Amino acid sequence: MIQFITDAFVDEPALDTGISHAIVRAVGDGRLGETFRIHRTARIVAFGRHDRVSPGYREAVAAARDQGYLPVERLAGGRAAVFHEDTLAFSWAIPSTEPRAEIRERFVGVSELLAEAFRDLGAPAAVGELEGEYCPGAYSVHVGSGKVMGVGQRLVRGAAHVGGVIVVDGGRRIADVLTPVYRRLGLEWDPRTAGDLADHIPGITLDGVAHAVHERLADRHRLEDAVLAPWILDEGRVLATAHVAPAA
Repeated sequence: MIQFITDAFVDEPALDTGISHAIVRAVGDGRLGETFRIHRTARIVAFGRHDRVSPGYREAVAAARDQGYLPVERLAGGRAAVFHEDTLAFSWAIPSTEPRAEIRERFVGVSELLAEAFRDLGAPAAVGELEGEYCPGAYSVHVGSGKVMGVGQRLVRGAAHVGGVIVVDGGRRIADVLTPVYRRLGLEWDPRTAGDLADHIPGITLDGVAHAVHERLADRHRLEDAVLAPWILDEGRVLATAHVAPAA
């Protein structure tokens, strides 16, 4: 049984990362069962581990803040990615006695599941890395020449966190925000690869995409609609402070 959660906290942008951290730790130590969360987001630039050791990191953080985006240090690896009002974040906390042994299987599973959900909605989605895409990865999902989903993993004792972004609309805004951020990180990329589902599915909504993901997940697993427990929120708020990027 997988708990399916849609609770969102758009007024507390850093809290979502703290909650994801709290959930995967709780799944890892057995206090919580397998959990899939998909939710609306606020304006965030999520920096990965490689970004944090780049010489231009603090300047990139300042560039994000200058554009009205909270810079956070996310759980999973990869490079900087953008979340805003027209994106969805997803996170899947999966218990595992050997999380490192199943990395590829989890990547394949979630990328194929989301690509199928997008195809159900009418977008010809495919899995694979686009040349020049932001936060590049072999398990990205694209529609034509535009990336619409990126994914990463974080392993803890007893569990794995598989999480990322779905760009429902506003791909152009992602390009605008990432251009100065990537320049300061010294990264080459092609802004034309920042796509969105709305270019291919007229009238698409955040709720429509979340529902399609729910339906595809329900085809494969038993789901239980749930809400976040108060103790997870409490732990998430404590952990969130450590995920806010330092000031320049």
